[in-house]
Amino acid sequence: MAAVHRVGVVDLGTNSTRLLVADVEDGAVSELERRTVVTRFGEGVDATGRLSEAAMERVADTLGGYRQVIDRLGAERVVAVATSAMRDAENGPAFREHLRERFDIDARTITGDEEARLTFRGATAARKGTAATVVIDIGGGSTEYVVGRPRDDPDFYVSTRMGSVRHTERFLPTDPPTDQELAALAADAARIAKEEVPGEVRDATQHGIAVAGTATTLAAIDQQLDPYDRDRVHEYRLGLAAGERMLRMLAVLPLAERREVTGLDPDRAPSIVAGAGILVESIRAFGLDGVEISEADILHGAALAAADGALEG
Repeated sequence: MAAVHRVGVVDLGTNSTRLLVADVEDGAVSELERRTVVTRFGEGVDATGRLSEAAMERVADTLGGYRQVIDRLGAERVVAVATSAMRDAENGPAFREHLRERFDIDARTITGDEEARLTFRGATAARKGTAATVVIDIGGGSTEYVVGRPRDDPDFYVSTRMGSVRHTERFLPTDPPTDQELAALAADAARIAKEEVPGEVRDATQHGIAVAGTATTLAAIDQQLDPYDRDRVHEYRLGLAAGERMLRMLAVLPLAERREVTGLDPDRAPSIVAGAGILVESIRAFGLDGVEISEADILHGAALAAADGALEG
């Protein structure tokens, strides 16, 4: 009989700080608790090269609550992964040490390649079939494209310096953004997707899975979910036409009105237009007519890796 490992996983993303506590048994992840707080960890990093004091305080406040949940549920292994914001910030190592001392959480700064592998493992672990699949992970500061066969190691992966927060700061200074700003963002997203992923890899891809906050938010908006319903978001089919329609709708709204859109977490409103633009251009670059939305992502991949000892906190 396979052993059951109770693990806690924290994901310090550029836009959100997330927690998963789960039991892992024989390659299956059973969620006990999952939380997400939009902390805007990477706010300003692209311009300054440093984590801001306000962003670090928001993350620390969130981790205080997460530590209580981890202890209450009795996780035997705790791992934390930090992605592009921590990688890019000059003061990232000092903040990592602060988190270790204050919360006994060692935030391992993973490479873009490691991030891609863990995300692919989490997104495809429960899938059937062998079709060549791209997992699209749009974060605040980076976007990963990972291509392979479900449950196998990926054949191709790349981490790009393109994300919903980063591209909002770079391309969308106006509220609401102008047509010229939107066109510049779309052109850059299309360029990055096509330059970073070889044409033969894109042409061979038959199926797409989109994970993380931009994708799940668009699925919620498309279904007008209030409150958010993870069961209806997971495995939801988001067509290219629906993505284009929502991008047009969101882009013409001022931020204050965007925050009121049904299905949209108000804290994601500042970066959702850039995120939607990146997703639309990614779908186009791979020649797909849409993507499947998945709630299983790097959290699940890290939980599986922690359970088998491949990712230690």
